[in-house]
Amino acid sequence: MVIGLGVARLLNGVARVLQDPGQSATDPIHLGWVASMLLLLIHFWWWEFGLYGVAQWTFSKYLFVISYAVLLFLISAFLFPESMANYSGYGHFFFARRAWFFGLLALSFVFDVGDTALKGEAHYARFGLEYEIRTVLLIVACIIAAIWRNRIFHAIFVIALLAHEISWIARLFATQG
Repeated sequence: MVIGLGVARLLNGVARVLQDPGQSATDPIHLGWVASMLLLLIHFWWWEFGLYGVAQWTFSKYLFVISYAVLLFLISAFLFPESMANYSGYGHFFFARRAWFFGLLALSFVFDVGDTALKGEAHYARFGLEYEIRTVLLIVACIIAAIWRNRIFHAIFVIALLAHEISWIARLFATQG
């Protein structure tokens, strides 16, 4: 349900932009992060079906998964705020609030490791060294993005994340017959 709220938040924001493009100036990097978060939310939703294999559910495990979902929702909320009163557009808001966005995004990658481990050793091992390298690189990139405003870096980061996530999903789901 919480992931559905995040997806709805992003889709409502996109609909607002399409309905009245002059209301708030759009920004290609911001829109790249919207697409990236939408893909990450959908991917999360799909992977949580893997939790059926968790043998022993506890309230702490349930709380962890819900916390992860809430974290993803909060990240989505930073892409389409309730008010843009003090900002000239989505790009201005995004870059002004980037430390929060990328701090939460980095934390979501940490949560992803916990979520992957929660599904068992065999599940975690399935992803191999690429998963661990990917996670470290994403966290480091988030730290850099939180500090550095360079638009070229931000554009490369969002494009690279989208490309890798699409590749990752295609490769993982292709092996699931």
